[in-house]
Amino acid sequence: MSAPVAVVTGASRGIGHHLAEGLERAGFVVERGSRAVAEVTDRAAVERWVEDISGRRGRIDLLVNNAGVIDTEVSLEESDPDEWWRTMEVNVLGPYLVTRYVMPHMVAAGGGRVVNLNSGSGTRAGEVASAYNASKTALARITGSTHLSGAAHGIRAFDLAPGVVRTDMTLSMASHEGRTEWTSPQEVVDLVLALASGELDAWSGRMVRAGVDTSESLRRRAAAGLAAGDRTITLMPWGSDDPLA
Repeated sequence: MSAPVAVVTGASRGIGHHLAEGLERAGFVVERGSRAVAEVTDRAAVERWVEDISGRRGRIDLLVNNAGVIDTEVSLEESDPDEWWRTMEVNVLGPYLVTRYVMPHMVAAGGGRVVNLNSGSGTRAGEVASAYNASKTALARITGSTHLSGAAHGIRAFDLAPGVVRTDMTLSMASHEGRTEWTSPQEVVDLVLALASGELDAWSGRMVRAGVDTSESLRRRAAAGLAAGDRTITLMPWGSDDPLA
């Protein structure tokens, strides 16, 4: 059997680079995405890139949507509209496009797994960098839709919050100035490998967090039972008499 094929966007640096290296060490053939290969917001470029990979490799087993940016850490009223929208395009349109063109190949092959690099920021509003928070919330909806439409075809999709890994991006952020505790890249790699293996498929459509969750803790929790809304971004009604309940 040929080696499994993984597609990793934004793999030239940061978390994406660590993931590509870790997947290769684990025996994956890794197709590394970068702006030089295909701008994730360019529909035609993404489609060509995915078709090229499928043509050369004959399969795509794992997609890791890692490419992302953060907007300047200022309030919404001080934000630059062009930068704000660019953040949304890269972080939302990008994963959508790559997933859109990879999924038919996974459907044809009988399955596959999609891991979207999300963030705890996506679970709440942000006083600053509002586009980043909004984009990660939207990304969780893409993950959920991928899970729902892909389940019948053997496709599973996960939100993975990597914690705070020491990268160029996090080092440039005012919110992490003086930070001494970081999530190790290996913890992120280990969790992606566990998701790719299928052992954590019960978490499809939900968020896991490197540095806090492990494959063992997630298996244990799944075995104890997961409620419909566990680890999802869900409206919380005020009680049973809430008309939105």
